[in-house]
Amino acid sequence: MFRLLPILALLAACNTAGPAFRGLPATRVTVDGSTFDVRIRDRTAEAIRVNAEYAPRFGPIRDRAGRAMAQVSGCEVKSVSGDQAQAIGVLKCGKGRTPKARRSAPKASDLECVPVRGSAVQGVNQTTVEVDCYPT
Repeated sequence: MFRLLPILALLAACNTAGPAFRGLPATRVTVDGSTFDVRIRDRTAEAIRVNAEYAPRFGPIRDRAGRAMAQVSGCEVKSVSGDQAQAIGVLKCGKGRTPKARRSAPKASDLECVPVRGSAVQGVNQTTVEVDCYPT
């Protein structure tokens, strides 16, 4: 029992925001099969990957994290640094514009969703399909 508590504590911290983003609401976004919790502070964005992927390289994850940051902020992402689990992006929003940060999840009417090819899982009397959704 006592050996299990440290493991549970580590698992609970897997998608904890970095020090500069603590206390900010996260917007969950899926881009090309990678799911991120994105937080925005001023002209900086943080994307924490929350799904399991086998041995991802940072190159593809960096691109996906940047697209997730752009979707949430509404700004261009100038640069992305970090690693496969946590990425930090610098936002370029244009003169006089500030990044938008969603305070809650988007409504279904604000999204366009498409099924992910090959993600169908057959269950007992049901089929589950993963979908990628994009703001409209």
